[in-house]
Amino acid sequence: MIRTLEALGFKLIKERAHIAMVRDNPDGSRTPLTLPNHDRIKSSTLRTICARAAIPREEFMKAWQRA
Repeated sequence: MIRTLEALGFKLIKERAHIAMVRDNPDGSRTPLTLPNHDRIKSSTLRTICARAAIPREEFMKAWQRA
């Protein structure tokens, strides 16, 4: 999951009970992202993460296959 998000431009900030990542956007804004540090993530949690980060499902799946 971390490698996939890194492929989508996110950088790892910290990794403890939760994982904090951030992406610098072309318009100068930043997109923070927090996800649970679990071996498996529920599909509903993954959908929420992608929605908050404005990542379309197809784009996430392509990055997942490459990572």
